[in-house]
Amino acid sequence: MFFKDVIGQQATKKRLIQSVDEQRISHAQLFAGPEGSGSLSLALAYAQYVSCLNKQNGDSCGTCISCKKYQKLIHPDLHFVFPVVKTPKFKEPVSDNFLEEWRRKVSGHSYFNLEDWFNFIGVENAQGLIYAHQSEEIIRKLNLKSFESEYKVMIIWMPEKMHVACANKLLKMIEEPPVKTLFLLVTENEEEIISTIRSRCQLIKIPSIQADEMKAALSKLPEAEGRDVENLVHLSKGNYRKALNLLVPDEQTRYNLDLFKELMRFSYGRKFLDLFQWVNEVSGIGRERQKVFLQYALGLVRENFVNNLKNRELIFMDEEEQAFSSRFSPFINERNIMPISDELERAFQHIAMNGNPRIIFTDLSLKIVKLIRK
Repeated sequence: MFFKDVIGQQATKKRLIQSVDEQRISHAQLFAGPEGSGSLSLALAYAQYVSCLNKQNGDSCGTCISCKKYQKLIHPDLHFVFPVVKTPKFKEPVSDNFLEEWRRKVSGHSYFNLEDWFNFIGVENAQGLIYAHQSEEIIRKLNLKSFESEYKVMIIWMPEKMHVACANKLLKMIEEPPVKTLFLLVTENEEEIISTIRSRCQLIKIPSIQADEMKAALSKLPEAEGRDVENLVHLSKGNYRKALNLLVPDEQTRYNLDLFKELMRFSYGRKFLDLFQWVNEVSGIGRERQKVFLQYALGLVRENFVNNLKNRELIFMDEEEQAFSSRFSPFINERNIMPISDELERAFQHIAMNGNPRIIFTDLSLKIVKLIRK
């Protein structure tokens, strides 16, 4: 990954390049940016630049042996940690068990989120984590001498998903790592990382992509030809992953919208048999997808409330969502917006705590029946 391939983020790129050129590389850095901002892309570009043997014009050369291996994500001094799931094959999984899948996913494009990753590796009812035993693998690798580069680089993607036991075991390593070891933690929610880890890292704050930079990036894509790029930029809110999804909607987004429509229509019509069938369906799609749906529903409820204000600048829904909301939004008002939001948030928390999905979604649907007519 080159810095030139990262969309926008010019100030952050300059800061990272300067730290290497002036030999002021902090041994533990936390790349914190919202979804679709390019935080993983920046970490990859930074790691490649650190290890490049022939840096030039503020970027990696792309031709040295180090760059070639980095571009294939096979450099022996580049290590990855990311959330994984238990499977019949891997009872105590570590990231290396899914390394080939990770390389394929990142090589496709690095502007993806946890939902995309879990879908890619086929997560079902399990919840992805960086398990406690992963710490032993990290410590083992970083205590080895580097093979080719000056630095050993450990990129930890989504450290907020790290088991507390794993995080605690890494505290000493992150605070006093072996010589020429570089930790790059990449997060979308730094507040969810335990404070003892955060306090040991230099924070690299990454903002959402600016509108002009997003427009330039989207305009280069063949899928954007004939599309209203200005509107796509507005709807994406600086999130390149969302912009790509708006260009070519994935099945999961459409499925979430269909689930939301059914929940609200069945609830308003008090069609209890249909609601119970809906509960049966959503109870079987797996915990990670259930959490994604609940987050999606929470966002769409809020968008429908704002839609009543008739201010286009405040609305961030695609065409299909707006078509549904044009009829549905009057039913989301100041009397029920907060209770409905609270119920969706509560259901999310209970699913995350491994509660029974059938009970949780039955309770949620019955609560919506009461609230939707307020």
